[in-house]
Formats: sequence, structure tokens, C-alpha cells
Amino acid sequence: MKTTKLLSGFALIALLFTSCYHEDIYENNYSNNPTTTASLNQLLSSYELWYVDINQTIGYGETRFLQTAFTVSFRNGVLYANNNLVGIGSQGNGYGISVGYYNAYNMILDVNHDIDGYNTFDVYQIDYNTIELYNPYNDTSYFLHGYQRSNFDYNYVFYDNIHYFLQEYEAWEKTYTSNYGALNEFDNENFMQFLAGGNGVTFRSSQDGVGTNPNNIFWDYSGIYTVGNVSGNMYQKTLTLDYNYFDNEFFELSVISDNTIELFHNASGTLYEFRGRGYIQYLKTGTPTDKTKSSAEKPRVQRTEKTENVRENTRDVW
Repeated sequence: MKTTKLLSGFALIALLFTSCYHEDIYENNYSNNPTTTASLNQLLSSYELWYVDINQTIGYGETRFLQTAFTVSFRNGVLYANNNLVGIGSQGNGYGISVGYYNAYNMILDVNHDIDGYNTFDVYQIDYNTIELYNPYNDTSYFLHGYQRSNFDYNYVFYDNIHYFLQEYEAWEKTYTSNYGALNEFDNENFMQFLAGGNGVTFRSSQDGVGTNPNNIFWDYSGIYTVGNVSGNMYQKTLTLDYNYFDNEFFELSVISDNTIELFHNASGTLYEFRGRGYIQYLKTGTPTDKTKSSAEKPRVQRTEKTENVRENTRDVW
């Protein structure tokens, strides 16, 4: 009888130990792998920034606020986004601007965007820092990668998407022409404009006098522009202006600041600087000076390959 009681006691202790052990394992897995319904808010807030990898998008639909954003952040029910490259990393302490509100429950994310209104998503955790937002209304999935602000490469995002940076001003005004270099036709052009869209879209240029109000610019020329990479130098780009009915112009493009770019004209050896006029903040609000370049329309588009590289003179490119 005593032996039976002793064995029963050991069995009870073992059962309690096993129960506690499994409970501990469950709690650890729960906190380290937040995939249960109650942990969706924890999952969304576990990273300060979620990079919207537009090239991974699956489906033929479009969720506008995700199509516009480079990053989104979920902070205590408020949705933040970096929609602009101008000021990225500093605007809103790196979070960007407030663009709406969200509610997370049962692995469902409801978003009320300030402009786009209501959208709902099924949320799937793909790996430790990747989530899928599936919009059942347009049958499209967006993939977001989580980062902390301290280890997020704002510079890479800026230079990898620099064609969007060119679109974030209503016009670019020439502010400097070097006193060296051969005379050429581009010397006469004082304004440029890059219309919203993906890489390889429309530009316009004008010979109006420096200081002209962007509202009053007459655009003399137009064509297609492309931005290219330079091998081994992330911070150096190329810009090709393919004029309608005229020859192409090729430049080496450098960014001096958030509102100033430098163009080196290879053919003539002339250096130009342009300054942005009429900054467009993409919350999809505001009144642009040119209705063909609406701040209400800045979708990012998928690219099947990296931005086209250009070979010019002896410069090595990919």
C-alpha cells in the first residue's frame, strides 16, 4: 500500500513537471513565433519599419496605399508610411508620416487610410521578418520585410528608387552651368520635369527663363527618360533623355542634397546643377502646379530586372 502511494506520488510529480514543461515550451514558442490570433499586434509592432517589396507582389489587383509606400509602420493603432524619398530617414524620425489607422485581430488587419479608405487583409507570417498581406477584395498579396530603424538602409532604398525621387518635384530648375565644356543644345534648357510612373517614362524640358514660376512654364520638349546604374558605385547613376524627334542626351547623375542634383553631360564635358521646385508630399493630397503630374498618382511599379545600365565612353557598367 505504501509502495503504491509512493509510486502514485512520483507519477503525480512527473505529470505536473511534464505539464509545466509543455506550458513553458508553449509560452516560449508563443513569444518567439507570434503567429497566434492574440499576437498579431505583437507581430506588427515587433519591427519599427516594414519595407514593401513591390517586386514580390502577387496578383493583378492594386492596394493604392501599399503601392505608394516604401515602408509602413504600425504604432499603437496609427499607420505610418514613407511615401517620399525626399527626407526619407529623417521625416517623422524615420517612420514617415501618419496616413491612417489600423485594427489587428484573428490574423486579420483592417486599415482605414486617410485617403484610400477601408481595406482588410489576411496576414500570414512567412518567416521571422516577412509577412504577407493578402487583400481578398482584389486577390493580391503584398510582402513586407521587417527592420528596425537602426539597421534599415535608407540610402539603399533612396538610390535603388531614384527615378521616383526625380518625380517628387513639380519642376527642376537649372541653377548652375560650368564655365568649362563645349557649347551644346542642352545649355538652353532651364527646366526639367519627370512625370509620375515607373522607370522609363515621360520627361519634359523648357527653355523658359530662370526664375519662372512653375505654374507658368511652357514645356518646349518631351520624351522618354531612363535611369541607369554604374557598376561598383551605388551613389552614381546615369540619366538618358530620349527626346521625341531629336537625339538622346546622356548624363552622369549625382544627388547633392534632397533638393539638388548634378548632371555631367558626357558629350560636351559640361556640368549642370538643378534644384527642385514645388515639393510633392505623397499622401495623395495637395494641389500640384501641373495637372499632368498629379500628386494624387505616384504608384510604384514592379520591375522584372534592375534599372537598365548604360555603357557610355570608357565607364564600366553592369
